[in-house]
Amino acid sequence: MANYSSYKKVAGDQIAEGILTAEKFSQSPTGTYGVKWFYGSPQQCTPGCCCLWTVPTGVKKLWIQAWGAGGNGSGSCSCNRCQHYMGAAGGSYNSVTIDTSAGCQYTVCAAGVYRCYSRECCGCIGCSSYVNGFNLSNFCAVGGCRSMANDSWSTACSGVNQCCIGPGSNGGQFAINNHGAIWSNARHDTYRGWCHCYNQGTAPTSAPLIGTSAWQGLRSCWVRCGCWQVPYGHGGLGAQTTECGRCCGQGGTGGGGLVKITYF
Repeated sequence: MANYSSYKKVAGDQIAEGILTAEKFSQSPTGTYGVKWFYGSPQQCTPGCCCLWTVPTGVKKLWIQAWGAGGNGSGSCSCNRCQHYMGAAGGSYNSVTIDTSAGCQYTVCAAGVYRCYSRECCGCIGCSSYVNGFNLSNFCAVGGCRSMANDSWSTACSGVNQCCIGPGSNGGQFAINNHGAIWSNARHDTYRGWCHCYNQGTAPTSAPLIGTSAWQGLRSCWVRCGCWQVPYGHGGLGAQTTECGRCCGQGGTGGGGLVKITYF
């Protein structure tokens, strides 16, 4: 049986000079391969990144992947009783592979976030990342679900399932949305008129396929703002309180969106 070592080998010094030139070889399949990332600054209140991108010479296909921005954290909105919280969700993921040509231009926008913090019981839904251009139609990755605060303890065990998105949603070929965190269920003192609770905690979710994590909690505190920065695409942190009388806490913004283009 023939194997690799039995094949005849041609030594380089046996080939006459000038016979084999670069023009006589087909182009390498990796010669036009590359990856381009688009993203804004990572801090809270980021405006994201929007730009015009031109397809390089020799490129015929694009694999476009996008992640929306995470939802905002909620504010501490009730002054007269204990609350519980549902963490914000990470932005959705969407992808598509398309034919293209060298010189085609695409408007690429990695989502920014709302330029304000949330003081209300409901935060803001995350912004969408999108790409427009040749051979694309309404392609985007929508932002994540917002955080919520609630003083109705009967809803403590419910969650929001946003995982199911049909093929072809938002102009893509494969999309995933994320699950919002379940409601926290802090311990509370009924003899104080629902005015004091402790051991609060909640965890906003990440964007699909990124794998980041964030968690927040407190044992006993009048109010704590959700002012910490979260990773790209991640749900924002919300304000929390365990006492009556303070309701000015602000929820933080989610992480900005991402766009990745693989060209070949």
